[in-house]
Amino acid sequence: MDNARIQLHHVNFDDFIKAIDDCKGDVYLETKDGDVLNLKSKLCQMIGLSTILTHSEVAEANIRCTNPEDETMLFRFNLYGEMPKEKKE
Repeated sequence: MDNARIQLHHVNFDDFIKAIDDCKGDVYLETKDGDVLNLKSKLCQMIGLSTILTHSEVAEANIRCTNPEDETMLFRFNLYGEMPKEKKE
């Protein structure tokens, strides 16, 4: 799934941000208008979420990951609502 795109579907944004924080590589939110935000950046998270909340929904946004493991994890999160496993130290 190298640099494939994941379409978002009715996600819980608090859980989504937690899942992104667990990603190892960069995670990009891309809109049909050509906007690209690196969601690993807290500033971009705030900008992206404020835009989403202002418009109440994302009509066509995709997620692109640079790490295939992150892509798999976010795909499962998006599809099944599965949160990443807690890391035990």
